[in-house]
Amino acid sequence: MTPDLDLGQLRALAATVAAGTLDGAARALNVTPSAVSQRLKALEKATGRVLLVRTKPVRVTESGQTVLRLARQVEHLAADALRDLGGGDDAAPVMLSIAVNADSMATWVLPALAPLAGEYRFDLHREDQERTSVLLREGTVMAAVTADATPVPGCSVTRLGAMRYRPMATAAFAQRWLPEGATAEALGRAPLVVFDRDDDLQHRYLRRRGVTGRPPEHYVPASVDFVEAIRLGLGWGMVADAQVPEGELVELDRDGAIDVVLHWQQWRLHSPGLDRVAEAVIAAARTALGQPLRR
Repeated sequence: MTPDLDLGQLRALAATVAAGTLDGAARALNVTPSAVSQRLKALEKATGRVLLVRTKPVRVTESGQTVLRLARQVEHLAADALRDLGGGDDAAPVMLSIAVNADSMATWVLPALAPLAGEYRFDLHREDQERTSVLLREGTVMAAVTADATPVPGCSVTRLGAMRYRPMATAAFAQRWLPEGATAEALGRAPLVVFDRDDDLQHRYLRRRGVTGRPPEHYVPASVDFVEAIRLGLGWGMVADAQVPEGELVELDRDGAIDVVLHWQQWRLHSPGLDRVAEAVIAAARTALGQPLRR
């Protein structure tokens, strides 16, 4: 028998996860914490699953992620419907939550979204392309630019293309640290710039070159500042073709390019706003990511 899932209970789940606590959800919903708790218990009873671990902040279980996606999809469809009806304050621009890797956000995604900014609001989550699909799976976002080609449950996937990265540094850095070229010995000593602790691009290149050690690292977790750190000579790094400052960096290894294949994943539901964003992103990607893939 299919359980009946009450809309108020779904809203309580989404609000609790967004706020992190029952008290915060109660304030957002203008009800008492006891009422939020009762709705959550009723929802867990209806699904027969534990959906939340009552820590501070609350933690969503694997079953809870599935129901949370449903809750947020229902909220989004309701907002779409109110917007179409054109009634009052409830018809404010629909919020679209999207996860995007930093380099795509810094180069081609924001220009793609800009023409839609007057009609929709965007809640952009910056995350490594290897992890954006996690936010989609958790129900935090409704769409993602991701390196994950395997569809998240309830989502569709469209291949966008590839961002090409090359090992780059200043000429002075290359002369000092790699005078004989990008040898394994020299790369094992040369400082490098890494975006954050989830960024594996530099180390993927080092493994390809046979480097097994751990050279000195600088962490610079902002896309523009990452390239600036390389331009200032802090170290070498894998720089996207679209971000290479003209005439200021040299390529360390002409056989060292790495292509990161990107995909667009989104909820599989009919939403005018989400469909328009998908069209804009896919069209922009065809221009920005048009280079051929390395085999």
